[in-house]
Amino acid sequence: CFFTYSMKRGWTFVQLLVAGPPDAMHGAQADVRSRSVRCFAEAGHHRMVYDDYGPADLSHAVVCVHGLTRNARDFARLAGALAEEGWRVLAPDVAGRARSEPLADASKYGVPQYVADITTMLAHARVETVDWIGTSMGGLIGMGLAATPGHPIRRMALNDVGPRVPKEALRRIADYVGVAWRFEDFDTAVVHLKKAYEPFGLTEEADWRELADISLRHETDGSFTNNYDLRIAEPFKAMADEDLDLWWLWDAVKLPEPPLVIRGATSDLLLAEDLTAMAGRGPGARPVEIAGCGHAPTLMVPDQIRIVRDWLAEAPAPTQPEAAR
Repeated sequence: CFFTYSMKRGWTFVQLLVAGPPDAMHGAQADVRSRSVRCFAEAGHHRMVYDDYGPADLSHAVVCVHGLTRNARDFARLAGALAEEGWRVLAPDVAGRARSEPLADASKYGVPQYVADITTMLAHARVETVDWIGTSMGGLIGMGLAATPGHPIRRMALNDVGPRVPKEALRRIADYVGVAWRFEDFDTAVVHLKKAYEPFGLTEEADWRELADISLRHETDGSFTNNYDLRIAEPFKAMADEDLDLWWLWDAVKLPEPPLVIRGATSDLLLAEDLTAMAGRGPGARPVEIAGCGHAPTLMVPDQIRIVRDWLAEAPAPTQPEAAR
């Protein structure tokens, strides 16, 4: 079974490849519905929240999945823009992030659980086929799903992640994942986040403030803290001392066409030579490099949103409502 062999191959720490912390983007919130679904884990059920944009009756959706410490609101601008063009978009808070409940057993924070949860979400939303957009960890979840027979992915875009992650990048992530943050005021938090997420490459103050709003939980005492369960770091830190090698998984991915693979030009997580190698094996790759950022492009600024919109426009979504199928 996929969940058995994948755990044996190191899935427990695959989960950690992410872009940064969580909160919300207030741009283009076109017709968004926040929904939740009860998901199963061995130690007990947990509720996962997801945002549902655009026409609610379509059985085809764009699914946007965030990075390790991020959440669904990272995609609010992109999802709003896509919804205005008639796409249905689903964006989950993966278990333990933002509005979704934590797992009872922290050792289960990993790709197999996330694949199962998102499969449950798709059934709850009555979605049959998807175009997948995954940033960092979200890309690894997409790879895990696309390697299983009968998966629902029609097309896939990976944002700054691939089948090999250098140990240097893993160690950098280990230095901040699970570290408790508490800021007494929002401006101080913004200053800190600019340093922590400098590789994101944002240049506008308004974007940084929106990213900070997305990345932090506003506590009742007025302070700002992490917007994720700090225990997501536990399965990762013990295994961050060697390269993560998932070429076996990449070779197992089955898709009708090569995925779009976006890379930040200075990324330490997806190296240029690995992106080149991805194009020559497995499902192949259509590489796009974004100047001025590392790990990972935020997909919240106009030129990056345009890349995704143009890619989606190449294969318009089926428009038949789910009820008619």
